[in-house]
Amino acid sequence: MAPALIEQVQPVGLPIHIKQSNEDLPWLRYAENKKHIVYEPGRTTVEMQDCYEHEDLRPCFPDVHWEPLNEVPYHDKGIYGDRDFRNLLQSATDIFDYNPKIGTEIHGVNLATLTDAQKNDLARLISIRGVVFFRNQTDLDIDAQRQLGAYFGKLHKHATTAVPRRAGLEDVHVVFTNGDAKDQRAVFSPTFLWHSDVTYEIQPPSYTSLKLISGPPRGGGGDTLWSSQYAAYDLLSAPMQKYLESLSALHSAQIQADGSHAAGRAVRRDPITTKHPLIRTHPVTEWKSLFFNPGFVTSIVGIPKAESDAIIAYLNEIISTTQEIHVRYQWQKDDVAFWDNRICNHSASYGFTGHRRHAVRVASQAERPVFDPAGKSQEEELNARFSLPNVDKDGARQSNYND
Repeated sequence: MAPALIEQVQPVGLPIHIKQSNEDLPWLRYAENKKHIVYEPGRTTVEMQDCYEHEDLRPCFPDVHWEPLNEVPYHDKGIYGDRDFRNLLQSATDIFDYNPKIGTEIHGVNLATLTDAQKNDLARLISIRGVVFFRNQTDLDIDAQRQLGAYFGKLHKHATTAVPRRAGLEDVHVVFTNGDAKDQRAVFSPTFLWHSDVTYEIQPPSYTSLKLISGPPRGGGGDTLWSSQYAAYDLLSAPMQKYLESLSALHSAQIQADGSHAAGRAVRRDPITTKHPLIRTHPVTEWKSLFFNPGFVTSIVGIPKAESDAIIAYLNEIISTTQEIHVRYQWQKDDVAFWDNRICNHSASYGFTGHRRHAVRVASQAERPVFDPAGKSQEEELNARFSLPNVDKDGARQSNYND
């Protein structure tokens, strides 16, 4: 929240009678109860760093080595969800979408006390909307967050990033920036920051939760953005869709491993490079989506390098610059974002220097990505359901630009 320095206000033009009591001055009694907001543009109050309650969840980088991940069975719980989400929404007080393509916020639901039927509905909703937000989830501590994530699949253990100091939480990823840390905006290009988590794995994650346990107040920066890969696929022309459906991409863990070595940190599992289809089909919705991200895709398989580079640059632009397929979330303490890593890219944002930002992430392994040519288009299916016209993609007609 923006800073609000409180001052008492004296009505203009009224004299102050020093010798009289407050009881004799009804205007003064009113003024003492009235608060005046003092606002300083661009400034937010920095939380004190002493006596931090989440010391056990601060980051560490254990020097251990793990065996490669093997393929494990996966059954998507979203398949069993109610089509109208009646179980999940029975305790909800409000639900709304951020835009037609991606992002939904639910109020009144406690993630720590969900029944299995509600969890199935949640998975189904996330698989449709991409990312779902829940405010003020104070009951969802890290143990409850892990338990919820494990319901959806085997929890993923990251090979290079930070884990909590507390033992036994190696399947939790820690996001942590101290208030005195240097701003890293010069280190990465904005396009490169867009990514889908660990897509180099044989079975990249599906349902992924991130809880902010400490962060900037409202207006202090540190927002996260998500981009829909369903919508990215639907932006493509039919010939381009057909072409990309025939291709696969290489996803590499090498850049993360190199970064850890350069920082003097252990790489807990040997880096791998994995080939995945460039277009995949979701097991719950049966919708086709782009499966690509700037962070880990290094090349397109089986075509000339110049062509591969051109496709990568084109898809990077679609993901990072198409506003109607984005949602931006302004965090508050104890908020939770729950997204489907198979159909979303996401990106951090900077600009919160001076504030500590601390979050914990839990991700469930999913199926090996597959493409089903019988899959459907999200946009075409929803347009038919809501009697909306299909989007004109030929680029021939002129249109006014909308502000």
